[in-house]
Amino acid sequence: MLNHIEIYVSDLAASRRFYEFLLGNLGYEIYQDWEEGFSFLKAGTYLVFVQAPDYFLQKGYHRTRIGLNHLAFWIDGPLEEWHQSLLGLGVSFLYEDRYPYAGGQDSKRLYCLDPDGIKIELIQKEEY
Repeated sequence: MLNHIEIYVSDLAASRRFYEFLLGNLGYEIYQDWEEGFSFLKAGTYLVFVQAPDYFLQKGYHRTRIGLNHLAFWIDGPLEEWHQSLLGLGVSFLYEDRYPYAGGQDSKRLYCLDPDGIKIELIQKEEY
């Protein structure tokens, strides 16, 4: 069982707005909160977001460099509702030309980017 994942971010406030929406709607609850970071917890696993120090911000993040590529989550409810809500937040999407089957015809998926460009994958459960 995974205990936690820690992710350094370039703009803590922007990341908090994004992840409060995303993780809050996925049933995660705020777990820790301090000046340089915050975390969300669900079912014993938590995600930690920490402000990166200024001297590491220049190189930035890219999901195809060594390290984290993306985070994928199962979602309850119709994928279209998530798509509309994320559009309202001004989120950037990936593979829009193949939405909602960018991951193949076997399931509906939505791909977007968090404020730092980390790919987020939302996978609709079959019953919706």
